[in-house]
Amino acid sequence: MAAAGGPARRPVDVAELVAGVRAGRRGAVSRAITLVESSRTDHRAAARELLAELAPDPAARPSVRVGISGVPGVGKSTFIETLGEDLTEAGHRVGVLAVDPSSVRTGGSVLGDKTRMARLSVNPAAYIRPSPAAGTLGGVARATSQAMLVLEAAGYDVVLVETVGVGQSEVTVAGMVDTFLFLTLARTGDQLQGIKKGILEIADVIAVNKADDDGGPGDHRAEARVAARDLAGALRLVHGRGEWAPPVVTCSGLTDVGVDEVWARVLAHRDHLGAEGLAAKRAAQQLDFTWALVRDELEQRLRRSAGVARVRDEVRAAVLAGELAAPAAADRLLAAYDD
Repeated sequence: MAAAGGPARRPVDVAELVAGVRAGRRGAVSRAITLVESSRTDHRAAARELLAELAPDPAARPSVRVGISGVPGVGKSTFIETLGEDLTEAGHRVGVLAVDPSSVRTGGSVLGDKTRMARLSVNPAAYIRPSPAAGTLGGVARATSQAMLVLEAAGYDVVLVETVGVGQSEVTVAGMVDTFLFLTLARTGDQLQGIKKGILEIADVIAVNKADDDGGPGDHRAEARVAARDLAGALRLVHGRGEWAPPVVTCSGLTDVGVDEVWARVLAHRDHLGAEGLAAKRAAQQLDFTWALVRDELEQRLRRSAGVARVRDEVRAAVLAGELAAPAAADRLLAAYDD
């Protein structure tokens, strides 16, 4: 029977969805990703069933998961489109996921990814998905990690995760991929100044993009080489001996110069990890992801709690009026949840 005020919710046919994803049907892939992004209780249960059915074969060759970030104006979309086209021409199937936890606050521009990557978006061997409007990094981690599993089950052997957010989003993405690629520019004055604190610690490969000749003044390729040399020097101070030393290369996503070299360095990092290292890294990521799921679910339960709903407005007013300190307010909300 339909609920009052709306149509009946049709249950998800998980078996049909699994068959569609396994067959690589784009419509099924889109519906499956929408399902794993959903916060509805019935959808979450269906998503767990779906992901259990789509679990990868341990004996299968693992896909290549690459996180891509960069300074503002670095040309990430152009670079990703060029890289994606190169990879599909080489016989790969490429999935692109854009992560933007700020999209809920700002309205976001992630839907522009398909227009910025117009050629790749119509490539039958590629699939582009804008970010889930999850609103929190925990929600983004849950949705994006599970979307990767859907893409891999559909036969996409390369998954590129683009972070278009700010702050901790790079760290979140680095925690769900095999290799983290950071794009930067030469023409930013002090090259190191434009790089967010902590990026050098999580980057596995760094590429100085826009090393092309656009007809303007100056030798942009020479500027890129100087920037690469400066960055390589900085990285030597960050990484100790015996560790993977993130290579710094130059490229132009616009003219497809050096993009193959960037990809070669990504694969070199993968070779450095080795099969055992890659398996250990993914296992550790799964453990971190487990706790992220626990925190995300607890937050959802807190929001749905009838007890919390009864005191929420009162607690909010008391905190804003300065009558209740944050620790005491938190205790009241948790006590209401426990009741």
